[in-house]
Amino acid sequence: MVSLANHPSLVASARGALWRAPESDGPEGGRIERLTAAEVARRAAAQPPLVCHAPAVAARLGLEDLPALDLLELFAFVRPAQFCLPTPRGLAEALDLPVPETPEEQAACLPEAARVLLDELEDMAALANRELTDVALSMARGQWAWSEPVLAALGLDPASRKIRPGAGLDIWKSLPQWEEPPPAPPPSSQPVEPREARLRLAQMIAAGANMAEARPTQSDYASAASQAFAPRQQEGEPNVVLVEAGTGVGKTLGYVAPASLWAEKNGAPVWIATYTRNLQRQIDNELDRLHRDSAEKRRRVVIRKGRENYLCLLNFQEAVMRTGLAPENAVGLGLLARWALASRDGDMVGGDLPAWLLDLLGRSRITRLADRRGECIYSACEHYRKCFVERTIRRARQADIVIANHALVMVQAAMGGLDDATRPLRYVFDEGHHLFDAADGAFGAHLSGVEASDLRRWLLGAEGRRGSRARGLERRLSDLLGEDEEAHTALRRLLQLAHLLPSPQWQTRLADGTVLGPAEEFLALVRQQVRARSSGDDQGFGQECDVRPLNPGLLEAADRLVEALEQMLAPVRRLRQALRTKLEGEADKLDSGQRGRIEGVARSLANRCELTLEAWRAMLRGLHNEPDRAFVDWFAIERSQNREIDVGMYRHYLDPTEPFVNSVIVPSHGAVVTSATLRDSLGVPAAANDEAPEALADWTVAEARTGLRHLQAPAMRAAMASPFDYATATRVLIVRDVKRDDADQVAAAYRELFLAAGGGALGLFTAIGRLRAVHQRIAPALEEAGLPLHAQHVGGMDAATLVDIFRAEEHSCLLGTDAVRDGVDVPGRSLRLIVFDRVPWPRPDILHRARKAAWKEAGAGANAYDDMLARLRLKQAYGRLIRRADDRGVFVMLDSRLPSRLLGAFPSGVAIDRVGLAEAVAAVREFLG
Repeated sequence: MVSLANHPSLVASARGALWRAPESDGPEGGRIERLTAAEVARRAAAQPPLVCHAPAVAARLGLEDLPALDLLELFAFVRPAQFCLPTPRGLAEALDLPVPETPEEQAACLPEAARVLLDELEDMAALANRELTDVALSMARGQWAWSEPVLAALGLDPASRKIRPGAGLDIWKSLPQWEEPPPAPPPSSQPVEPREARLRLAQMIAAGANMAEARPTQSDYASAASQAFAPRQQEGEPNVVLVEAGTGVGKTLGYVAPASLWAEKNGAPVWIATYTRNLQRQIDNELDRLHRDSAEKRRRVVIRKGRENYLCLLNFQEAVMRTGLAPENAVGLGLLARWALASRDGDMVGGDLPAWLLDLLGRSRITRLADRRGECIYSACEHYRKCFVERTIRRARQADIVIANHALVMVQAAMGGLDDATRPLRYVFDEGHHLFDAADGAFGAHLSGVEASDLRRWLLGAEGRRGSRARGLERRLSDLLGEDEEAHTALRRLLQLAHLLPSPQWQTRLADGTVLGPAEEFLALVRQQVRARSSGDDQGFGQECDVRPLNPGLLEAADRLVEALEQMLAPVRRLRQALRTKLEGEADKLDSGQRGRIEGVARSLANRCELTLEAWRAMLRGLHNEPDRAFVDWFAIERSQNREIDVGMYRHYLDPTEPFVNSVIVPSHGAVVTSATLRDSLGVPAAANDEAPEALADWTVAEARTGLRHLQAPAMRAAMASPFDYATATRVLIVRDVKRDDADQVAAAYRELFLAAGGGALGLFTAIGRLRAVHQRIAPALEEAGLPLHAQHVGGMDAATLVDIFRAEEHSCLLGTDAVRDGVDVPGRSLRLIVFDRVPWPRPDILHRARKAAWKEAGAGANAYDDMLARLRLKQAYGRLIRRADDRGVFVMLDSRLPSRLLGAFPSGVAIDRVGLAEAVAAVREFLG
């Protein structure tokens, strides 16, 4: 048994640090002291303690660095690709140890958790393969804090075994190769009858370890959704079902039932797209009911994401090769190597790589190991046949259900299809209330310093940076051009012209006026106009201004940049033509890998370069004309932490759902668009397909926000009421005597409401600064009362991890912004109180101004657009409160300015009271007591 008797343990809270003396201290062993941050830093430098999530512990204590042995690193090494909550409590639950309740018990738990993990590793030693022992030795060479006990547990003596640099990290040697499947036959056109969907739903409800809760309207939902899987009658007129299902209807199983049936009957996949990673995981878990055998499920269900989410083996290999010069990097790479060999699909963002591991190793360092910039060299890569992305693409072609996100579906459709130029025929868009925002991100064009310098890097690779993994176009393309001298000349010309784009340090030159080239010249003048005309109060978002009227010299600078972009377009098109010619002329000589590589490079050349240059050219040419009513243009400077990070010209569609519908929905044969919050309703629908006049107005909003009003044939509408009794289970309180601009009063309100609820409270904020101010003021008091407080944007944990912790700890509290509001699915008593700091009005920027004006022009009231967005946000937040029939909860708004016209966000019959803070605290205590 490996001993850790010489190591103390450390737990940090808002009230300070608890330091538990090591067992080797004799009579003092196990004694717990409360220390200051300075004392912790001094002791840790001499004797690194055991901790759980070192970055979060350091952040709580206000320390820049904390020497420590992090239990999470040991867990990731011993149990790769497995999840645990990154807290002492979470570790104890994962290791089947008694769950610690107090900070003192947590400090005592850490050495026990380390002992269990090291014992487990000791048991593995007899069967340990060379990969495990080599990676442990490589990490020891990198001075891993855990190397001594880990090597002892594995029975390894580092002095007796010399290993080459990178040993055990060369995972590409051990991963299996994927096989190319045969081409899929065309799908059939068999319908899914409503009765079939109901039967499949009943089978899924009865399956699984725990029978799913029976929900009366779920069968009606499955019947309605099945209409989207009928054969299409007319080209360009897909079968679309727009269905709002109140919380508790069970829409996931409701649409999976007809979708899975259609895929099985017709031999083609159905793509289910969501907005949040949390729902992707939820759908994946629900599909265990359909496929009880894990191997069968792996074959039939695939999660698809963009390339930037997956570990790139070539990037990983190049990072491993540098460990000879930087052996300390072997620690993080070793933990990633352990994960990669155990991973389901190599997904680093939201997959089976724990999010807390990215926090421990450095999120930006890890994500650089993915192909974030479209630099893949396809079959020219020596790891092509083992590539996680390529394997997933091929699995998706053979699957029944593909779970994706809105952004991937939209971007790939806008670029002419998926990686192999195919298009799914059937879609389900869950979280349909986010389609407008997803389309806004997918179909916008940004001519900015960051975007233009990224294109330069994509073309030229890293300039003057030794050891960079950035691969330029020449490396990706040159050998494909063969003896085509004209194409080689075009390539050289394009790379030469790329120097006209912003080069490294462009931000500095824009500020001091020493610009280089037409792009930097244009951006400098844009920056000048923004700084001259913006209001000055950027509220941390940056500055922006209208494009017109243009400052002197800007139009001429735009024309010079247009000329440069046109010069670049000519060789780009010549190169694409050369690749098409090669595909056609050498069809009998090219194997599938070579064809795939040529098609991939041609596609990236079109999407990453040609379409981008054309969009920028159109934006600049438009400066000569009257504004195009289909678009909104503006100039902006983006800031982060009071530092300028980007400047440019931005163009978004006035209605981004129009290109979404035209490029995704219209070419398909059928689609379901669904959410619990589609309609701007005055209450929960009384019955399915309610056609009261006010309900028709609600459907108008739903079709406008999803884009379905642009269809030639109208979508079928359906609405299923929530089965929950909101009037009995919830209350809404509007506090009228808290000054919203007084941070002390707001913090005091949060503190007293959270204490009254006994935890299980979610605090939502419309600004990060106010969130941090409240957290700082209330954390000590809550922890004194035994209510752990977690917060987004405070400490070292991402939002998804914080929500997981909040869900698991019934008496904890969480502070967050919109990202937390949309990602929370917390049934039971872990969420029983929601407190909103202010009315969630939309940000009043230039883009919002234009859309508000268009809404008004269409006949709405002066503030109807703002009201509609605020109501939908309130409705979405309120919907987090009740997730099961036996849930109870209170929704509190601290902003007395909440107008009565927004109260339609809450279900009819729910008690809504405007009260003082003291009354609100008493009401929360009584209702939840």
